[in-house]
Amino acid sequence: MEAQSRALVWLRRDLRLADHRALFEACSRFGEVLPVFVIDEVILKGFKKDHRQVSFIQAALDELHAELEKRGSRLLVVCGDPVEAIPAVASKHSAKAVFCSHDYEPKAKVRDQKVESALKKSGVAFHSFKDQVIFERREIVSGGGSPYKVFTPYARSWVKALEADKALHLREYKPDLKKLVPAAKISWKNARFADLGYETVPTGVEPGEAAAKKMLREFAKHIRDYKRDRDFPSIDGTSRLSVHFRFGALSPREAVRFCYEHFSEGAKTWLNELVWREFYQMILDQYPHVEKGAFKPEHDALKWEWNRGQFKAWCEGRTGYPIVDAAMRQLNETGFMHNRLRMIVAMFLTKDLLIDWREGERYFAEQLLDHELAANNGGWQWSASTGCDAQPYFRVMNPVSQSEKFDPEGEFIRKFVPELRGVDTKRIHWPHEGGLFNSAPEGYPEPLVEHKVQRLKAIAMFRK
Repeated sequence: MEAQSRALVWLRRDLRLADHRALFEACSRFGEVLPVFVIDEVILKGFKKDHRQVSFIQAALDELHAELEKRGSRLLVVCGDPVEAIPAVASKHSAKAVFCSHDYEPKAKVRDQKVESALKKSGVAFHSFKDQVIFERREIVSGGGSPYKVFTPYARSWVKALEADKALHLREYKPDLKKLVPAAKISWKNARFADLGYETVPTGVEPGEAAAKKMLREFAKHIRDYKRDRDFPSIDGTSRLSVHFRFGALSPREAVRFCYEHFSEGAKTWLNELVWREFYQMILDQYPHVEKGAFKPEHDALKWEWNRGQFKAWCEGRTGYPIVDAAMRQLNETGFMHNRLRMIVAMFLTKDLLIDWREGERYFAEQLLDHELAANNGGWQWSASTGCDAQPYFRVMNPVSQSEKFDPEGEFIRKFVPELRGVDTKRIHWPHEGGLFNSAPEGYPEPLVEHKVQRLKAIAMFRK
């Protein structure tokens, strides 16, 4: 250990203090450790000034800074391009090394290589560690040694690898927080998103590590019923922890340990969802072309249709299909959408409206509080049948039957589509009496398309 030396811990998608690999490693090797966050102006170029994620990140940073102050330390927040900002902070605060967690997005990997190169020129070491997943890169591969392309065999191998050494893979990394640099040594006014003109908007989710742990404890009360309840948007049957995983307020190891501590069929099903998250991270890392094109390159030749009016109606929840409209309105109002509904609306856009999945992916990126590239891209490509799906392209969800199955009493629809609150349960899933374009309740739009016709068009488009 370099007792008198100082290291930086560059926080990105790991805004917590507990079970934090990079923070643990820094505290184990250096006498003083300073946590740093960079408001990345390069990333922010694509963000609107009222983006929900910006408000959530700011609140999470404030919460983390307050936690550090309780320990006599502080969080340092700077603004700029990390390639320049991290070496500058390291130089100003006499840091001998920078620690961080691996990132798997293509642009982030390039950024980290540039940061490492810039630090090396000034004699500062760069250390990066696996922390946002249990298994990464090529740790889970097929018998032939190549990365998996289909989820089910990947999941089997993932669980087998975990069971082989749970103590190693689920180890809790406990940083020695006494090593955190005393606040009195760092005189610095933290940068804020507001300095760049970003507005503070409601997020509806309490930020921070304590809030994430509280939600996990609440989930423990009904995780046994997760397998039964998870597909029904009117039931509080999911963990709602996705945004906390996105920004690292909760470590994946703690989540998996939680599954084993509360083991049941529900916990087993939730664990499978955590494996899906890691599968999509692996796909993005190993097959980076998915960021801009289809996982299956031959599907880049698909002749998608483009109807600006229909896309706008889909975005605004005015398609004439109640479950689709309720889901899109929930997204626009809250920044959240239930996972079952994400599949329904994505398949409706791609298989009913025949609009390119990338249009929907971009819209979700703008609206979702929990947006992350890997999961969003993977989900959209799965729904559009251009991604890692073992099922053939002719799987097309019927939005009406999905509504009848997963919102049987119409509770979710009534909550977000006020025009239909007076419609009886029998009609609420398809309120257009007398045929396709007749007698919709006043104020509710007529259907944009006829599902059975569009389904056949979608199948024909893929078959070509």
